[in-house]
This record gives sequence, C-alpha cells and structure tokens, in this order.
Amino acid sequence: MDIKAFAARFWRDAAAQSRDALRAYFLPDAAIRWHCTNECFTVEEYLTANCDYPGSWQGQVERADVCGSGAVTVARVWSEGVCVYAVSFFTFENGKIKALDEYWTDSGPAPEW
Repeated sequence: MDIKAFAARFWRDAAAQSRDALRAYFLPDAAIRWHCTNECFTVEEYLTANCDYPGSWQGQVERADVCGSGAVTVARVWSEGVCVYAVSFFTFENGKIKALDEYWTDSGPAPEW
C-alpha cells in the first residue's frame, strides 16, 4: 500500500465529510479511538461524529509513514477560524482499517511563559 497516497485520499474524504467514501476504508468491526477525549467509536459512530460535525472543513497531510503493520499520519484540519492537528495511528487488515487511534489538538498561539 502506498501510505502517502492512502493518507491523501483518507484525509481528503474526512475533510469533505464523505460518509460513503469513509465507510469504504474500514472493516465493519473496526475500532476508532479518540484518546484525548476518551472516546471509542464503531465505524457508524465515527461516521456520525465526523460527517455530522458542523462546518466546511479542509485537510492537509503533513506527514505519513509506515509504522509496523499500519501507518501514522499527521494532518492539519481547518475551517473558518479553527485549526487543529490530528496524529493518527492506523492498523490495517486485508487492506482495510482495523483500528484507528487518534490524538487531536488545537493549534493556537504559544502561552506566555
């Protein structure tokens, strides 16, 4: 699998909130975990959280690397006045996502130390 091409497609579809396109990436029993908020989703729950989130989003992959039996990506995701980063660890089985572990963070000015 070409991880850079995969990451570009995945994040394009995620930012576009394309439910059907995103569903095709996952095995039916995949687990998606957002560790920063202690949430664990089924594929359908993940699609609801991602695709029904308000706003018009864009995304850009800043890094994508093979990592063990999967991949890790760093993506910048933004909308009007909001910019966040997602570090995502993908585990694949038979060319589909078996598990997705994500860490999301806001992008903003550094604190005044």
